[in-house]
Amino acid sequence: MTAQDAEQLDVDVEEALAVANDRGGRGPGEPGSAREASSTGGPHAQPGKKPDDAHQATPWPEARAIAERAARGMARGRTPTSVSVDNALGLVLAAPLTALTDLPSFDTSAMDGWAVAGPGPWVVREDGVLAGHAEPARLTDGEAVRIATGARIPPDTTSVLRSEHGRTDDKGRLHPTRDLAHGQDIRPRGQECRRGDQLLPLGTLITPAALGLAAAAGYDTVSVIPRPRVEVLVLGDELLTEGLPREGLIRDALGPMLPSWLRALGADVIAVRRLGDKADALYQAVKKSSADLIVTTGGTAAGPVDHVHPTLRRIGAELLVNGVKVRPGHPMLLARTKENQYLVGLPGNPLAAVSGLFTLTEPLLRTLAGRAAPEPYALPLRETVHGHPYDTRLIPVTLRADRAVPLHYNGPAMLRGIATADALAVVPPGGARQGQELELLDLPWATAGIQVCFT
Repeated sequence: MTAQDAEQLDVDVEEALAVANDRGGRGPGEPGSAREASSTGGPHAQPGKKPDDAHQATPWPEARAIAERAARGMARGRTPTSVSVDNALGLVLAAPLTALTDLPSFDTSAMDGWAVAGPGPWVVREDGVLAGHAEPARLTDGEAVRIATGARIPPDTTSVLRSEHGRTDDKGRLHPTRDLAHGQDIRPRGQECRRGDQLLPLGTLITPAALGLAAAAGYDTVSVIPRPRVEVLVLGDELLTEGLPREGLIRDALGPMLPSWLRALGADVIAVRRLGDKADALYQAVKKSSADLIVTTGGTAAGPVDHVHPTLRRIGAELLVNGVKVRPGHPMLLARTKENQYLVGLPGNPLAAVSGLFTLTEPLLRTLAGRAAPEPYALPLRETVHGHPYDTRLIPVTLRADRAVPLHYNGPAMLRGIATADALAVVPPGGARQGQELELLDLPWATAGIQVCFT
């Protein structure tokens, strides 16, 4: 056995133990219920046989589709809002952006140099033309005037001679040092667009360049789809918010990680609340929440302090996804808590929670925010990857020379691999061989849109 195989075996063993001991994916080293252990391929499962309740979990692709469909119905009822151009980064246009004026709105100089009329040489006027000034005096044939980039072109100008392409003689006359074409270095009015032209279609994600275009076209505000409002409820009495792990307590990784990740998916995170393992506190928080989406961490199994399912039953929620055939993260869930509100229950193990973000939260938030689905793509693996016997597996990878390189430390409780990853690879049941192409899911900050995502 190679060192790599040994390390992978350790990861697989850790994952199996975490599944067996997982009370909703809460965290490593916590006792779970016997029901959870025996029903998810734990130590009491028969080798080579699917768990008895495997049919209850939703296949991974179907779970993502359910989340997107659920949000699509809710998105149709969302009212567009008007925001200032300065605050529109990362939002989606709710109406086409049409030109309010010609661009440019007058003939302008594309270069520093001289505005000239007719063929040279030219007599240079003593005045000059600067950007931001009123329309300059008309040029007569054989006349030139100094002009700055962006300045208005004097009437009857035939060309702009660049500074580096002209010289003056001892009589002060201007001569070209190379051929000068008619209209050279003049930006004519309406060169980019005419008033009423569509500049950007409905549904465009507003990038920094789109902001610049809107401002140039004269917009002070734009109509956009509002960000989905998200509330995060962190569950677990075992979580510390500072200091080193101690006495059976562990640091909360999801409280710090989730808000930024959710913002990267287009959300407005309105609150992060730590509720511990208090059933009534969870019930009251869910019942009173005004968010479009509630995200909980841990507590999605059937242990003595797993309160998510009882809370959903108590408020009469509709359970849309109850477990997904994906590793890590199989205990995740999606529920409709109100007519225009959903709840995603993430497992408490950090990488399992990341799996839940990609499976349920990303398609839901993307649809609510009006963002287009990313184009699917695949790359070949640089090395063989072990798979789960009957579930999809998501593993962190880095991208090197058009190859997906699997990263180690990919157990459900680990963040070391995902912290250096570019994407998650979608591994089919049974695994994937070296050179096999796998679908990849980009991390939000691993793309060129990082500036957009984090606004």
